[in-house]
Amino acid sequence: MTQMLVRNLDLNVKEAIKARAVLHGRSMEQEAREILQSSTLVEKKPQEMGLGSWIATRFADIGLEEGIPEIRGQTIAPVDFSE
Repeated sequence: MTQMLVRNLDLNVKEAIKARAVLHGRSMEQEAREILQSSTLVEKKPQEMGLGSWIATRFADIGLEEGIPEIRGQTIAPVDFSE
């Protein structure tokens, strides 16, 4: 593995990485590594996979534990803005 030094990093960016690391139970270094890895992964374009699959892949790391139930057989109704 290689190393990389990032100079002149904005303090707000550092604090955001620190907060995100605490949220995920990781060190700042490990969190920064995870951010770099996930941001450089080659994702398939929505045209190459279904939109729902692409959205699920894109947001897989946000920590949603419960599945979202499918709604089938429902008629589509327009939104009522009359209130």
